[in-house]
Amino acid sequence: MTGGKTISEKILSATSGCDARAGDVVVCTVDRVIGTDASSPMAIDYFERMGGTHLFDPSRVAFALDHYAPPSTARTAGFHDRTRAFARQHGAVLHDVGEGISHQIAIERGEVLPGELVIGADSHTVMCGALNLFATGVGSSDLAAAMITGQIWLRVPESIRVVLVGDRPPGLSAKDMALALVGEVGAEGANYHALEFQGPSLPALPFDDRLVFSSLAVEMGAKASIFPTDRVMSAYLAGRAATAGTPVSSDPGARYAREIIVDLSTLSPRVALPHSPDHVVPLEQAVGTPVQMVFIGTCTGGRVGDFHEVLEVLRRAGGRLAPGVQLVVTPASREVYLRLIDDGTLRQLAAMGAIITTPGCGACCGTSGVIPGDGMTVMSTANRNFKARMGNATAAIYLASPASCAMAAARGVIALPTHPS
Repeated sequence: MTGGKTISEKILSATSGCDARAGDVVVCTVDRVIGTDASSPMAIDYFERMGGTHLFDPSRVAFALDHYAPPSTARTAGFHDRTRAFARQHGAVLHDVGEGISHQIAIERGEVLPGELVIGADSHTVMCGALNLFATGVGSSDLAAAMITGQIWLRVPESIRVVLVGDRPPGLSAKDMALALVGEVGAEGANYHALEFQGPSLPALPFDDRLVFSSLAVEMGAKASIFPTDRVMSAYLAGRAATAGTPVSSDPGARYAREIIVDLSTLSPRVALPHSPDHVVPLEQAVGTPVQMVFIGTCTGGRVGDFHEVLEVLRRAGGRLAPGVQLVVTPASREVYLRLIDDGTLRQLAAMGAIITTPGCGACCGTSGVIPGDGMTVMSTANRNFKARMGNATAAIYLASPASCAMAAARGVIALPTHPS
């Protein structure tokens, strides 16, 4: 077959050594294998049952203790002990409790680079695709096999071209834009497809905003979510990585399953209603809903700019939490945590009554951190709001931007955030 290729086809061709096209099944060499404390114990079991004796390349296998950070039971503490012992025995990279979310760490520390194939036993590993690479989530058995062989089989996905156009209105967050896309595509609208972002509005999209889009891609069923290399991405990598990797761009004649045009100028703040990330409506439709808990954190809302925005909204709204509202703050990584300490953000949030928790996944998946009480309504910057997602099936979880979540914390109800004129 001749013709141009998408970014996914190019990366999977390079890592498989063959002319890979959408629909082909290929065996690829991986550049990075990432496990977490939620997946690594089972992956270690598979590793041993498969007869594994050593890692294919210890420097390219990393484990992050991020889902149970810190562990809340003796059982989850045991998961950590086992993962630490395995990493020590085999020389793997270990990011211990407090270092942060697995894929956030990989990006911050230059452990993943443009053009690479990255797999992780966390579905939101797709976030790494903001660095112009192919990243996807896998099961524990596939992770174990890759730990041993350095390879994985994949079906090359078809790609969906997402074209960003229009000027971004003041105050419109990345979370608002990404939720609008999730709402349009649906929970299964991109099943086993790769999203490839393009368009004239990309140069004005900060790198951290791209991470939000890439992370939420999996809530549309996407296998991967990839941004092109440009000055924004290169500026982020500068000083973080030893090399620039191997940037990949799509060919003019590349074939796409479909094209989605997102006109940013037409968008407004959004909220995902319980109990699905694609149940997205304009925020104004939920205004007035009482809120008892607000969670700021995760890979779609736990970076430095997110907390700065939260603090600014709270200041403008009076500098205090509404009576009866619990504000939980969880930085996505130690790097974020330290920067927020240095600039005083965490101190000011704590002075307002916020609960500051260990960097990591936090309350997002209900395995660590603060769990909502029975019947609570939660406003969250996280990526999922399935029933029982945060550890209590009676809670109702709304997903929104950091600004919208901060406004709910200040007012005690869902309210439209205000922005400086």
